[in-house]
Amino acid sequence: MNELLSPTQQAMVDLFQRHVKAELDGDLDTTMATMSDTPHLLNIPSMMGGDGYAGVRNFYKNHLVGKFFPPDVTMTRVSLTVGTSQIVEELVITFTHTMVLDWLLPGVSPTGKPVEMAVVVIVGVKNNKIAYEHIYWDQAGVLVQIGLLNPSRLPVSDAKSARKVLSLKR
Repeated sequence: MNELLSPTQQAMVDLFQRHVKAELDGDLDTTMATMSDTPHLLNIPSMMGGDGYAGVRNFYKNHLVGKFFPPDVTMTRVSLTVGTSQIVEELVITFTHTMVLDWLLPGVSPTGKPVEMAVVVIVGVKNNKIAYEHIYWDQAGVLVQIGLLNPSRLPVSDAKSARKVLSLKR
């Protein structure tokens, strides 16, 4: 990926890429094989996730793996920062809200509307396994885009914030 990464850092990036691919492919066993024995996962805006192996597995099985995004999803990496035990990925995700996405919009039926969202994923790695994921995004911006929040009198944005992040990509 990058000649500036150490072999340990590259192994962390490879692990995370296997993890995300398994999530998108609907492969629960491979997803969990990338995780530590005591992981946690938290989608900060929706407070969805899990604690401990069973809690994370339950979350993945019932809310994420194979249900991650609609088929038209695109993920564009903006930046990737790799430390000695943590990865921070900034990306822009676009999709059409054509399916229930419990982890992102709990209790919200599909609207058929396009969504563009800037996302930051912080991944902790311990002993060559993912120990945690903390995932952040602008929930108000997503709600504006699907028509559940009127931005006219609020200091919120819509897809413009994700587009701005992409325009600044170096």
